[in-house]
Amino acid sequence: MAKQRILVGEIGRPHGVRGLVRVQSFTAEPADIAGYGPLSDEGGKEYVLHWLPGGLARIDGVTDRDVAAKLTGTRLYVDRDRLPETEEEEFYLADLIGLSARDARGQEIGQVRAVEDFGAGSFLTIVTEGGKEVLLPFTRAAVPEVKVSEGWLTVVPPEDGALPEGIEAAEPSQDVLDDAHALPRRQDVPRRGNPRPPRGGVVG
Repeated sequence: MAKQRILVGEIGRPHGVRGLVRVQSFTAEPADIAGYGPLSDEGGKEYVLHWLPGGLARIDGVTDRDVAAKLTGTRLYVDRDRLPETEEEEFYLADLIGLSARDARGQEIGQVRAVEDFGAGSFLTIVTEGGKEVLLPFTRAAVPEVKVSEGWLTVVPPEDGALPEGIEAAEPSQDVLDDAHALPRRQDVPRRGNPRPPRGGVVG
């Protein structure tokens, strides 16, 4: 069984002529991305980063601008088992991917395909048993119970008891379909068992 990997950063455009690159880090502290050891891209190629001030990084073996430019847009992943262990009732957002989505009666209605962030809080992409994709806000009201160790979470759709009709997800990119790890920032920070309201304190 392949190891689960978590997206922790993305290589940006080169900086200067000596192979330095800008890096968008998705870890709690930007510099932490370099502390997880070798990172890998979608194909499994490894990169060793050395963090520098200003969001820059030096990558072992990359010494000129042309080579660095070819890495622009490369997503960087870390094996899930290299992140700190979670405490009881804690989980990483990546842990939600693959969980069964159940209604309040305990009936399975779909599966979590991905976790997305569009700037106003996290959303779950749920694929129903009929193959339909929908978005559900990851709030305490919409997702009142998360049981990662048991493989499921509870979702509370609108009053009619069905998944929302008006919030179908946009067609996902092939990258999302392939690795299902399109996650928001701060991937290495475990969350408590109950989801938090989105920014602004509004519960969906």
